[in-house]
Amino acid sequence: MMDMPAPPVRHQQLIVTLYGLYGRSSSDALPVSVLISMLGDLGYDAPGVRSSVSRLKAKGVLKSVRQDGVAKYELSDTVLDVFREGDRRIFAADRSAQLESWVLAVFSVPETMRNRRHQLRSELSGLGFGSVASGVWIAPAQVLEQARERLASRGLVQFVDFFRGDYLFEGPMRPKVAEWWDLKAIDEQFAEFLDLYEGAGDLWAGLVGHDPGAALANSTAQLRRDAFRYYIPMLTLWRRFPYRDPNLPLEYLPKDWRGPVVRETFQAVHRLAAPLAAAHAHELIHGNTGLVAP
Repeated sequence: MMDMPAPPVRHQQLIVTLYGLYGRSSSDALPVSVLISMLGDLGYDAPGVRSSVSRLKAKGVLKSVRQDGVAKYELSDTVLDVFREGDRRIFAADRSAQLESWVLAVFSVPETMRNRRHQLRSELSGLGFGSVASGVWIAPAQVLEQARERLASRGLVQFVDFFRGDYLFEGPMRPKVAEWWDLKAIDEQFAEFLDLYEGAGDLWAGLVGHDPGAALANSTAQLRRDAFRYYIPMLTLWRRFPYRDPNLPLEYLPKDWRGPVVRETFQAVHRLAAPLAAAHAHELIHGNTGLVAP
């Protein structure tokens, strides 16, 4: 049995990851018993899983349904939209290499609606915007449509004006970017990820080779379970980074910026371990003791 890294992730975060991977369509509602089996493989007990499901239901992330007389849970419609949007960032093989222009988000919220102001800041930060000044946020222009969609779905777009253009500054951009984004905090999180997973791509290549299809075809039940136990917490930790990383050209970022190494590490494991983990998950969902293609 493999030694498993132990990233600092919670029950609820793992459940959201599991639904994002294996529970998206209307036919993919999951009974609590399956979630208990999945989280049990990850080292969590049944009471904690039930409590987390209740909290996610209360937050509107999950909704209860009944299928064939069995009580199950599925993702709410609003969360499904967020997952579809998130795929473009979380599973992108490469970071953006060029910056053609910037987008500015300028917002003004009445004092009587201060909670909306806080929500706006959180949403813009989560979309990868940096803060230039009070009420003025900046990001690469390619996030504009995604920002509009997200803010419209949250009922916030009416408070924001967007502007697209160039930044007319003749000096080096690195100091400016460091003012707009908390790069030190982001890079410290990258370092924590690498403390857990540095060399993980080579580890999995050594275990299963470089061909994901052959690895799946030749896998054992134990290997598929190990892949599930390794990949799900790793993805749960990784999936926050594509939103926090400003995804700027490397010449704008610190010279020792760890973002590319972290992405390469995740992608290497994702390529080899994700199909094995999916096969194990489908075995749990469908109760199939044979190999089930994801």
